[in-house]
Amino acid sequence: MIITGKSSLQLLHVFHLVVLAYLNPALALSSSGVGDAKTIRCTERERQALLEFKEAVMDDFGSLSSWGTTKEEEDLNDCCKWKGVQCSNHNTTSYVTMVDLSYRALGGGLRGKISPSLLELHHLRYLDLSGNGLYGEIPRQFSNLSNLRHLDLGFNDMLSSENLEWLSRLSLLSHLDLSMVELSKATGWVHSMNKLPLLKELHLSRCSLPDISPPSSFRFNSSVSLSILDLSSNSLSNSIFNWLFNVSSSLAYIDLGDNELKGSIPDAFGGMGSLTNLSLYGNQLDGLPKSFANSSHLQSLDLSGNNLTEELHEFLQKLSGAENSLQRLALDKNRLRGPLPDFTRFSLLRELYLCKNLLSGPFPKNIGNLPSLYYLSLYRNQITGSFPDLSAFPSLEYLLLQNNQLNGTIDRSIGQLHKLQYFSCAFNSLKDTISEAHLSNLSNLWYLDLCSNALTLNFSSDWVPPFQLGAIKLASCKLGPQFPKWLRTQNKFFVLDISSNGIKGNIPSWFWDLSPGLHYLNLSHNQINGLLPDLSLRFKLYAGIDLSYNLLTGPIPLVPPTVVSLNLSKNKFVGSLSFLCSLAEEWLIYLDLSNNQLLGELPYCLSHFKKLTIISLSYNNLFGEIPISIGSLLQIRTLNLRNNNLTGEVPFSLQRCTMLSTIDLSGNRFTGIVPRWLGTHLTSLIVLILRSNEFKGSIPRQICHLHHIQILDFSQNHLSGNIPPCFSNFSALVESKNSDATTSFDYRAYFDGPYDDGTYVANAFVQWKGKDQEYSKNLGLLKTIDLSSNRLSGNIPDQVWSLAGLHSLNLSRNTLTGKIIQEIGQMEMLESLDLSANRLSGEIPRSLAHLNFLSVLNLSTNNLSGKIPISTQLQSFNASAYSSNPELCGVPLPNKCPGEEETTPNTAHAKDKNIQEDDDSSITQGFYVTMGLGFFFGFWGVFGTIIINSRSRHGFFMFLNHITDWIYVTIALGWARLQRRL
Repeated sequence: MIITGKSSLQLLHVFHLVVLAYLNPALALSSSGVGDAKTIRCTERERQALLEFKEAVMDDFGSLSSWGTTKEEEDLNDCCKWKGVQCSNHNTTSYVTMVDLSYRALGGGLRGKISPSLLELHHLRYLDLSGNGLYGEIPRQFSNLSNLRHLDLGFNDMLSSENLEWLSRLSLLSHLDLSMVELSKATGWVHSMNKLPLLKELHLSRCSLPDISPPSSFRFNSSVSLSILDLSSNSLSNSIFNWLFNVSSSLAYIDLGDNELKGSIPDAFGGMGSLTNLSLYGNQLDGLPKSFANSSHLQSLDLSGNNLTEELHEFLQKLSGAENSLQRLALDKNRLRGPLPDFTRFSLLRELYLCKNLLSGPFPKNIGNLPSLYYLSLYRNQITGSFPDLSAFPSLEYLLLQNNQLNGTIDRSIGQLHKLQYFSCAFNSLKDTISEAHLSNLSNLWYLDLCSNALTLNFSSDWVPPFQLGAIKLASCKLGPQFPKWLRTQNKFFVLDISSNGIKGNIPSWFWDLSPGLHYLNLSHNQINGLLPDLSLRFKLYAGIDLSYNLLTGPIPLVPPTVVSLNLSKNKFVGSLSFLCSLAEEWLIYLDLSNNQLLGELPYCLSHFKKLTIISLSYNNLFGEIPISIGSLLQIRTLNLRNNNLTGEVPFSLQRCTMLSTIDLSGNRFTGIVPRWLGTHLTSLIVLILRSNEFKGSIPRQICHLHHIQILDFSQNHLSGNIPPCFSNFSALVESKNSDATTSFDYRAYFDGPYDDGTYVANAFVQWKGKDQEYSKNLGLLKTIDLSSNRLSGNIPDQVWSLAGLHSLNLSRNTLTGKIIQEIGQMEMLESLDLSANRLSGEIPRSLAHLNFLSVLNLSTNNLSGKIPISTQLQSFNASAYSSNPELCGVPLPNKCPGEEETTPNTAHAKDKNIQEDDDSSITQGFYVTMGLGFFFGFWGVFGTIIINSRSRHGFFMFLNHITDWIYVTIALGWARLQRRL
């Protein structure tokens, strides 16, 4: 047989591949598809199986475009050359051994169900479909993939499996990741894991795992292979420990975070000699056992978000065995106490998280030399004293000191941290001046937060910082009055907050062209004036803008179409709201345009913003009706339309907005009746203000379904009829303790950035103690009812007097009748009571004197009678509080009650004069003589005896010493008891 040169080369190449496959299968796997496509390629059976999988999913990113379907295209025909597929060669045939279609490998996600066609890949060893949008039941036939070593189906959308028995046949499995797969019905999951003897890694995070059965119901199958175990974010209880401490003797990585573990941490953890990483965050654990002194290999310990309460230095003593190994310690979100200790012994420490504890006292002078520490988080503690010397942390990259009680100046040692990237010391009491010397060496700095300190930034006009900041947060510092010129050198920031900086004048034109990546801009609380340019192209997607409390004028320009939060309140903007209709429908969350000069109707397009949570358009010149389409805003929590010229009835569709907690429609011209559905559908309401409108009819009884209501104001309308006898259903007003209800809401100020949450604090004008006052931060603490200036009639229902938590009650200027009953004394928290200008009769109940907090009282212009009860408090009010009650008498009114002695001024004067004369006549010369003799004999009778008789003198002074000692001991013991009680 004649062999040509070309054929010889082909045979030689095939021979090399076969030898490589025999010597090193991994090399064969990497050489998939190499060679003559006509002789070495995947089988048609496997090719069709992969194509069926492709047809069953949606490939939005075209990640599987290399998976060809026509036989004419040789490269696309061979599945061993497809993206995410690898094969191993057997003679002239390649078998698929690896399929990696993870989001990480593809660079894009797949959506759909997992096709059972993958079961045709009998030689498959590695399958990774993680991070996609796959859903549905995992095919149980996966149990036929008996060669599988690596299976990763984690972090998909809604994959599920009712049991895991199908895993028991995958005996070669060493890596299993089913994170985020719904396994709530897989009660036997522990049994299934025990049947995988070669398993090294097990990831079952966020699977809704059922709690394991008692240990008596299954046999432990201890393994020497399992080293990594992640069961985080399930609802597992302490019963998991029974399995954990028997499943493997070589566990190195354990994550049980975000479960329902309680009590002390088991001693057995300290006896796990191979343990390097332990995460128990987000549980209810309350103590570290002494056995952790034996954890000589421990590198990372995460106990954040638990119930640790001991002194920090005591806690660290229990980790003495890890002094030469510990690199990461997370103890944040606990209640650890005491001062910061010396960390020198943990010389390898790289990350230290102690934020959100109760640590106090100043920084110690010797906190420790930690040359490897790059992350230090101490925010939200009670650390006092001066800013620390940071020269002991030369590797520091992240420094978080915000929300403490630091004072003084920022130490210039901050300038020695050449690697520093993230620096925040906001919300302290730091003062003095930040100069170029503090920052000139920080070339890696990208996040700077100095907010809410008394700092002055003093840089020369031509200074060019060595860094390019991504986040600049300088609220409440002093930069003004000119716009800071050094900002002109920064062109990569995505967050800029220079609010409350004393800046005046126009925004320079160069500012708007600085950063193409801007996500959040806050220039509020300055004195910036002028017009705004078109902002629609000045921001990245999902932006936040706050320009409130300035002097900006003109019409509101176009804003970014994907704006998330927009606050332009307290300016002088004019024009209509039509610009809102140019925004994308799905992103706007927070809209505050209050206190401007805007004119026109509420645009219909408001209803398009399905995520809108906060609307505040108060104090403008808006007119017309509220559009019916507002009922589409199902996420809305605050609706503030106060002081406009809006008319019509409150739209029926608003009852669909069941998340509403604050409604303020006061100061408009709304008509119709108070809707019944306010009580039946909007049951989350805390604040309901319909004041100063034209509502008529009666107060609906359904309003009593508002169990959370704290501020109810229907005053200055045309309401008539009786007050509903069901006010005792206002649970929040019946309870005298302070409410935990909140009228402030967190919202996303912008997206695509760190720390992007904002807080909106609802505000309202409330008539408090006779004056209209605006409340915001303390609004949720008030508990008031104001039904004044209406046409209400009938008796005041007895249930009103049961509102023990009410702070203010105003029923004045109605036509109410009947008596003030004795039960008014139950309103123990009442500070202001106004029942004036009604037709109330009868006596003032004596229990009114028991209201110790009452500081404002008005009972005038009624038909009250009898004597005003005697008490220090009731007599302290001005007489006007009781005036225009003809039958009422007693102090402080000038008219006396019947039976009291009447005296004329002349008679009284004569009587006083006679008494004075009688008193004077009794003091005669004999009186003075008698008094002098009594003093002489009394004084010398006692002290003369003491002076002459030594025994009497000794006894007298012994008596004084005894009395003195008794007084001292009594006071000392009393003080000690008091300290123990405190």
